[in-house]
Amino acid sequence: MATPVLIFCGISGTLLRILLFYTGIPAWLRERKEVVTPLTSWERVLEGISLQKRFISPYSGDIFHETPLLLRCLRLAEHIPGGSQTIFIVVDIVIGILLHKIANEFSRSEYNRQNRELSKYSPKAKSLLISGRDIVNLPIAVSVVHFFGPYSIATCLAQSTGVFTNLAVLFCWLYTLKGNVLLSCLSLAVAAYQSLYPAVFIIPVATHLFLTSNPKPDSFTSKAAIQNYTRTVLVFAVCLAGLLGASFSLEGSWAFLRSTYGFILGVPDLTPNVGVFWYFFTEMFEHFRIFFVCVFQINTFIYSIPLAIKLRERPLFQLYVAMFLVSIFKSYPSYADTALYLSLLPLWRHVFGYLRNMMVVSVMYMVVAVVAPILWHLWIYAASANANFYFAITLTFSTAQIFLLTDLLYAFLRYEYDLKHGIEHFLPNGKKTSVMLD
Repeated sequence: MATPVLIFCGISGTLLRILLFYTGIPAWLRERKEVVTPLTSWERVLEGISLQKRFISPYSGDIFHETPLLLRCLRLAEHIPGGSQTIFIVVDIVIGILLHKIANEFSRSEYNRQNRELSKYSPKAKSLLISGRDIVNLPIAVSVVHFFGPYSIATCLAQSTGVFTNLAVLFCWLYTLKGNVLLSCLSLAVAAYQSLYPAVFIIPVATHLFLTSNPKPDSFTSKAAIQNYTRTVLVFAVCLAGLLGASFSLEGSWAFLRSTYGFILGVPDLTPNVGVFWYFFTEMFEHFRIFFVCVFQINTFIYSIPLAIKLRERPLFQLYVAMFLVSIFKSYPSYADTALYLSLLPLWRHVFGYLRNMMVVSVMYMVVAVVAPILWHLWIYAASANANFYFAITLTFSTAQIFLLTDLLYAFLRYEYDLKHGIEHFLPNGKKTSVMLD
């Protein structure tokens, strides 16, 4: 049943993208600061290709910030019918297929885990169990969200290079679910090579790969576990080193490091986006800059430690939360990051019944999508507003993401608790009560 739906969604979504490419919407989206950033702008890619054709290093200036390997891959667009638009449409189709496969693997994995742990669950929690119908419907939901989601469509039409990072992350998801250490680490290395921040995903990936080979581990800190983690991290490090070495061979120098990862970490370009870096560092005194750059950047990584402890038995959810955190706290976020985590959101539909703020969060997302371009126009073109107006709406977007993340985390923990203790809870005197999670 799922395959015909996937084909229908794929064909409909692809035709929609092709038709929209013949309108003025793509040109408008390429100017939207919510959709593209200095790191993912197609205009800057064209500038890099032009410089390279003239035998000038694209990293000699401050315009181009893509990686050397991706630059050479994107030069193939000149020899493909339809050019760059064809590449982005094909990548979007591949992402849709990957999401469908991930949903299938994930639903089977969760169903098998549920059956293994069934003896630990309360007899009064039968209504919470994942059913065979959920396994069928999950890939459909994921496909619909991707092919018809406004964030996915906008990212494709704007030709944001963030889709290539998303593609690598989804390959990592798929091979992690399959338990393939080499391909999982290679995919993650490609994602980290592209945008640095996905390197933090190695913790949940290593944990899941360990659980795949040891479904019922005695300890997560045993000698066997540490050896397993070390092997995964070493494979990832070797793959990443190979990609960096290949880039050095092509460029003949390490100058690309400053223009790619140095640009991501140093945040020299304060072009507005949907993140919080640009406004804060516009107002920052220069002698405080390095300290606060470190403080802001560490937010992306520091939460991995408590998450790894709390969610050690559920590394896939830990991986999803890490993706969410990266999209919130990275230096140059865009709607490409939003499209990725929203496409994977249906994976946790079994906990949706515990969400408390979905109406508020949904309205916040819609308000940002509508109001952000208006405030940008008032600020830049009409000169009847200032940067505070646009920052207010980007702060609203960050707040919406945080609300969604915390609500989802609450729902997941509450779902896990009710599985083991039942839906209804009573005090020792027999009086019915409710559970509050601190």
